[in-house]
Amino acid sequence: MERLQKALDRARSERERKLHHGAVPAEGEAAPPPSEPLVLSHTKVVQVEASVLRANGVMPADASGPRGHAFKMLRTQVLQRMQQQHWNTLAVLSPAPHDGKTFVAINLAIAIAGDPNHTALLVDFDLRSPSIHRRFGIQPQYGVEQCLRGEISVADALVNPEGYRKLLLLPGLAAVSNSSESLASERARRLTREIKDRYANRVVLFDLPPVLGHDDALAFAPQVDAALVVIAEEHTRREDLLRCFEILRSIPIIGTVLNRSRTDASRAYAY
Repeated sequence: MERLQKALDRARSERERKLHHGAVPAEGEAAPPPSEPLVLSHTKVVQVEASVLRANGVMPADASGPRGHAFKMLRTQVLQRMQQQHWNTLAVLSPAPHDGKTFVAINLAIAIAGDPNHTALLVDFDLRSPSIHRRFGIQPQYGVEQCLRGEISVADALVNPEGYRKLLLLPGLAAVSNSSESLASERARRLTREIKDRYANRVVLFDLPPVLGHDDALAFAPQVDAALVVIAEEHTRREDLLRCFEILRSIPIIGTVLNRSRTDASRAYAY
């Protein structure tokens, strides 16, 4: 754990250097356009079962419960860093499988949707193993992979989990054999532009495949403003974490989430 913490500290210092190097809005600069209301009139509302959500680690819409405080704290730090740079797209990824990236992506999206000034859209771009729909216990009619093939529109694939008023999901349904090519395609770039520019107050989160082992995350990463890296205590190896940072060196990393931490909750997030 000590070796992993040293790696996190070193990565945090490098991230802060890169973030502070970026442009900061000058005093008196025009404010961003006012937020637009979220319109769900044409979005399919899908029923969810509270027992299924609890079993899969999905927080209630009000982010209550034992995880709520931690994810609200994470939300605030993420939003502050993104607003400083006028960013609204975030990749959630991990060095290896089973670090908890999808768990973090879902609950962070719920926490952001609970903020009075934002809405959230969670996109399942883990095309090798889409699982967001299973975590919510839903079986949507369409998946994001059909959008990437040009078969349906994004509007047709969006779903709103019942009770999560300001949260939209763009789920995946089945594994895609040419996943990295799909994520690097012009259709993926157009899809990303479409969903990020639709509402000024929308934060778009992309659940991406693990960085190591395949090139999917690297292929898509240039399309997002920043990344959040999820690691797991007593699971993520130090060399894997450092290799992940090296692969993503051209992408701003706004933070590292230490999942399944056995220490004080205040140490769960290393920024």
